[in-house]
Amino acid sequence: MAEIVVIWDWLEFALRWLHVITAIAWIGSSFYFIALDLGLQKNDKLPSGVQGEEWQVHGGGFYHIQKYSVAPSEVPKHLTWFKWESYSTWLSGFALMVVIYWVGGELYLIDSTKSDLELWQGIIISAASLILGWFIYDFLCKSRFRNNPSLLMVVLFFILVVMGWSYNQIFTGRAVFLHLGAFTATIMTANVFLVIIPNQKIVVDDLFAKRTPNPEFGKIAKLRSTHNNYLTLPVIFLMLSNHYPLAFASEWNWVIAALVFLMGVTIRHYFNTIHARAGNPIWTWPVTIIIFIIIMWLSMAPAIISKKEVVRLSEKQVAFESAEEFSETIDIVISRCSMCHAREPVWEGVNWAPGDVYLETPNDVSKNAKLIYMHSAISYAMPPANVTYMEENERAILKSWFRNTVNEMSFSEAIK
Repeated sequence: MAEIVVIWDWLEFALRWLHVITAIAWIGSSFYFIALDLGLQKNDKLPSGVQGEEWQVHGGGFYHIQKYSVAPSEVPKHLTWFKWESYSTWLSGFALMVVIYWVGGELYLIDSTKSDLELWQGIIISAASLILGWFIYDFLCKSRFRNNPSLLMVVLFFILVVMGWSYNQIFTGRAVFLHLGAFTATIMTANVFLVIIPNQKIVVDDLFAKRTPNPEFGKIAKLRSTHNNYLTLPVIFLMLSNHYPLAFASEWNWVIAALVFLMGVTIRHYFNTIHARAGNPIWTWPVTIIIFIIIMWLSMAPAIISKKEVVRLSEKQVAFESAEEFSETIDIVISRCSMCHAREPVWEGVNWAPGDVYLETPNDVSKNAKLIYMHSAISYAMPPANVTYMEENERAILKSWFRNTVNEMSFSEAIK
């Protein structure tokens, strides 16, 4: 059964790799086309119906690109559709969320100090929030707000702030950021799947039928594409945040997330303005820096509400704590790991527990059994550079403790 744990961890790694690859493809094409669209040049010699053109050079070759205001008079023989980059990114991200935050929900999803929900309830909230988010957003885009894009963005920002605060009432800090990113990414992909691509297909069908395409479909798709453009950078930040507890483990994490969305707007505004050759809004950089400084301060600010820690052991934790080698495991982990993985680390230069992982109490150790096994029993990742001189026999004890325990578990319990 211990081997299954390793295979499951590799599956998580493979999904994460796939997610990053597809995200690079989606974000890269998105950034390119936004820059291209904003940089189109107009002149009197352009063919009828052409909105603008752009000459580019890359890889030793010259490219001449033209964009039609609506569509060409005839459908070209070959059309390249940019959609699978978005779909693959969302599907791989959703699969990764299921593996880490649903299957591994006892560790990463529900925060027992905030809520007394069962895991299945947390999973339902997780899934339902993504679906609900799209319907709320889509309703707003079809309401009177569609005629005021700036006001629509303000309303969307308010919804994201509310969602961040709401997630923080239930989930761990790490899950708060992940779900806020997934909430936003779901809106972005649904924009592509349910609005942008269908509208483009309507235009193509009109061309095949020799009808004049309705330019309104293009305007609608352009609005959604612009939203995706401004939401991209915050989503990347939120997805990377699980490696940085300073961001997600703060009492103010939902405020930090809100400020990250503002930074995404200021950064994209600068580049969009530059690409459109509409000026040089240098003011966006000091504003972005000030916001980032506020984020850093909030990550170190003391909590405004003191919460009594609730220790609620799962059946899996009870099994680990009942194992024969548990007392030896406690001694090894505390002597080799707890100086850094503590609520108040004592190792010089370490101000916060790496990965927000605490290894000070029996409950801490049983809760993080898999991490201990993966990083200190079957690999030499921890302690880093073996600075605390963990012996081979100690690693063997950790390995035996974990394997003997999980071998008594079912498959579903073991991989969590």
